[in-house]
Amino acid sequence: MRTLQEAAHEASDCTKCRLSGGRTQVVYGTGNPDADLMFIGEGPGYYEDKQGEPFVGAAGQLLNRMLEEIGVRRADVRITNVILCRPPGNRDPMPDEVETCTPWLREQIALVDPRVIVTLGNFATRFMLDKPVSISRVRGQRFPFDGRTVIPTFHPAAILRGGGEASTQMAALRSDFQEIKRALAEIPEPVEEQLGLF
Repeated sequence: MRTLQEAAHEASDCTKCRLSGGRTQVVYGTGNPDADLMFIGEGPGYYEDKQGEPFVGAAGQLLNRMLEEIGVRRADVRITNVILCRPPGNRDPMPDEVETCTPWLREQIALVDPRVIVTLGNFATRFMLDKPVSISRVRGQRFPFDGRTVIPTFHPAAILRGGGEASTQMAALRSDFQEIKRALAEIPEPVEEQLGLF
């Protein structure tokens, strides 16, 4: 199996769909390559396209704050998106674009092997659960996925558009992050091999 660096290098030259023509660069996942916790959003926005890193704009700042509130450093998680190139005008990705990008995401999940995956917003949640669900109905719940736990929550950008700190969605986001903290606490510690004493 290849490394994340090798996969990211190959992805950086991808021209398999129309999004490659309008991007500044491919926005591959970043963070800990061995993370127990992975966040999956929809796709890169303007700032992400310019900087080449997911969740660096205002939504990323809110995500960082929520991580701090549960005692997790951004450097300790993996953050990526369903698609790796910014759609024009931040429109929703088209089905064929998602299909083209799916192998990149599946490979990232396999290489990182997170125990908990948090989907941010409707788009990523519907993609990962493979069903037409509403984020407001499934947020904060745990779903099994290939031996992992998926926990959907609101996308930070939706919180910022919907009233910010004072919104009921913000309170729900905080509650969901407490559920994420509980799920992380339930991950068994790795058993270290005991040295032979004889």
